[in-house]
Amino acid sequence: MPDIGVYHPVIVHFAIALLIMGVVFRWLSLSGRAAWSGPAAATLLLVGALAAVVAVQSGLNAHGPVERIPGARQAVMDHEEAGKWARNVFLIVALLELAALIARRRYLNVARGALWGSALAGIFGVAAIVKAADRGGDLVYSYAGGVGIRSGDTADVTRLYLAGLYQAAQSARAQNDSTRAAALFGELQRQFPNDTSVRLLAIESLLRDRRDGRAALAALSRIHVPVTDRRLRVRVEFLKADAFVAVGKPDSARATLQRLAQDFPDLQARIDARINQIK
Repeated sequence: MPDIGVYHPVIVHFAIALLIMGVVFRWLSLSGRAAWSGPAAATLLLVGALAAVVAVQSGLNAHGPVERIPGARQAVMDHEEAGKWARNVFLIVALLELAALIARRRYLNVARGALWGSALAGIFGVAAIVKAADRGGDLVYSYAGGVGIRSGDTADVTRLYLAGLYQAAQSARAQNDSTRAAALFGELQRQFPNDTSVRLLAIESLLRDRRDGRAALAALSRIHVPVTDRRLRVRVEFLKADAFVAVGKPDSARATLQRLAQDFPDLQARIDARINQIK
């Protein structure tokens, strides 16, 4: 089979949807209330089992770069084992569905028993899917497995690096480690000097982490705000007001916010709340 690792997230979500709906329809069919649900269940479960096989293979193709991330190997192995277990359960379900299709004309009781077996095994299969999905979530969100590296595009890796620096800086700030937060936001700006959102984060860090209002005002003066960019204008003016407060110029802060309110009257309540916080 060709290397289809890059498609793993797409394939696995199709497999999950097909199999869960197949199990639901199989139980519905056993109630005898919806004749259409039996053929629908068989189709979904058979196609879903095939999708599960492809999903596992795509995961095996994708695991190499992820497994090489320091500390991620065990998480990769846990996810793989859970995925294989879910696939195997639904292969059994698929065999029972095929047995029911073959036996339905001459051995009605055998066919019905196979359908009940499929329904019961499907419950275990859904539980196995949940476990595999949970392990996959751990791999992606706790170990950054595949995030930024799935496509091999250097731009994706760069975005991963940006996100890592940002989250590390926010975490340091949440832990009241202002020195480390300031250093990380500074590094973020050094690595991405042309990103306006990064520049604003660095200015915010000057205010919150370094308590340097003068440096923040100087940096804000170098930010070009297009007339049509309302969101950027509001962000810059609020930061400017905070910087004026930091350097002991509350009147300038109020004047800045009042001008902003004149330009954007729909933000009056938000701006008034900020003005009221200025001592």
